[in-house]
Amino acid sequence: MNPSFVIGPLLQPSLNLSVEMILNLVNGAETYPNGYYCCMDVRDLANAHIQAFEIPSASGRYGLSANVTAFSEVLKIIHENYPTLRLPEKSEESMYKPYQVSKEKAETLGISFTPLDLTLVDTIESLREKGFLKI
Repeated sequence: MNPSFVIGPLLQPSLNLSVEMILNLVNGAETYPNGYYCCMDVRDLANAHIQAFEIPSASGRYGLSANVTAFSEVLKIIHENYPTLRLPEKSEESMYKPYQVSKEKAETLGISFTPLDLTLVDTIESLREKGFLKI
């Protein structure tokens, strides 16, 4: 399994890099990358591992990404769900162009990815529950 950034509810008591990026955004970072965020839900990744183990025809590498989304869209989703958070208003200049990651092979495992808005809300709620975020 070759996942993109993995976000969602934290099982461990510490932060990982993928979730820390979201925490930095909601903790009032001054700027955000004006690029694209390629991510997936940790629960979908766990399911992909299980399916790859249980489906006899599964083989090779699986590139896993539910979303390739502009950071500005990630912030928009967070703002819609948490309007009182102080989110960055400025972006850094981008050198990246939009791209997509094929979901075709992942779909052979029966994987259907969790929508980004649900994953972001569950990530932020987990950060709050673990004491990383006061909202």
